Amino acid sequence: MITNKYNLGFFPTPMHKLENLSKKYSDYNIYIKRDDQTGLASGGNKTRKLEYLIKEAIDTNCNVVFTAGAQQSNHCRQTAAACALANIECHIIVKGNEPKQYQGNLLLSHLLGAKIHFTNNDDKEIDFNSYTEKLEKGKKAFIIPIGGSNITGTLGYVEAIKELKLQLEKQNVKIDYLFFASSSGGTQAGIMLGMQLYKLNFELIPIKIDKDANEKGELAEVVLNIINEGKTLLNIDTEYKLSDIPLNRNYNESEYGVLTNNEVSSINELALTEGILLDPVYTGRAFYGMLDCLKNKMVRKKSNILFWHTGGIPALFEYANGLTNINYRQQQ
Repeated sequence: MITNKYNLGFFPTPMHKLENLSKKYSDYNIYIKRDDQTGLASGGNKTRKLEYLIKEAIDTNCNVVFTAGAQQSNHCRQTAAACALANIECHIIVKGNEPKQYQGNLLLSHLLGAKIHFTNNDDKEIDFNSYTEKLEKGKKAFIIPIGGSNITGTLGYVEAIKELKLQLEKQNVKIDYLFFASSSGGTQAGIMLGMQLYKLNFELIPIKIDKDANEKGELAEVVLNIINEGKTLLNIDTEYKLSDIPLNRNYNESEYGVLTNNEVSSINELALTEGILLDPVYTGRAFYGMLDCLKNKMVRKKSNILFWHTGGIPALFEYANGLTNINYRQQQ
């Protein structure tokens, strides 16, 4: 099952050292894994998950895909692109009211042909049945959960760890810490399963993006549930408990999707030092968390740090006002 996928992206994505940033934070060697470069409609980590999810939709004879997310959902944008490639009708359920003008990911989802439904509220629960039951005769719906975070989607990140292992061996690099944004749980579950399956050993520091519990329960529980389902599928005999799920909760004091000085500073710092763009919701928050850990020596000196860039760049345009109102250059 691990190889049963529909090819959507360009892999392997680059992994390289951030030379300028490593000089600035001279106690550390800082690397980046570029899943913003997966290639599907401007890239992002959901491409890896969708390769398995779209294949499952095809294998179960579904000709319509439904998924859901926030208005600037990277997952929805990449799902729309994946459906366009696979010639599958795509429906996206978007929280909130329809804006007068589409921007960022919402605009791209529209251009990619998705049929967009606005809930007109911000309720966390999405009733997919109320949408699928309206389908015409002859159409069969496949539901992709928010973020593509179920065991099928998680397989994309199990395989991503195999890809990373080969890159580390080729570059003769040993990573001590891995930082990344954790929100819907599938990416983190896949990374943890992949580390076990492919015998990689480094400390995970997932930066929790959301403030409170999500639709499926507390994030650590969601990750644990996916892992326990995945270990059976992958013949992994390790026992996992809730205390085995790492989550750094120090940087989600602001609500999901709220741009603060923290995100603005990290976006500008990486852009000005390395010419790489972060997004304002996920990687901007997670990268700030990583830099704060380095500045305050929360991780071991002289260690090798890897940041997994999960993409999301189109959302920058929706947050243009907040990103331009702070003159970061003058703060340096």
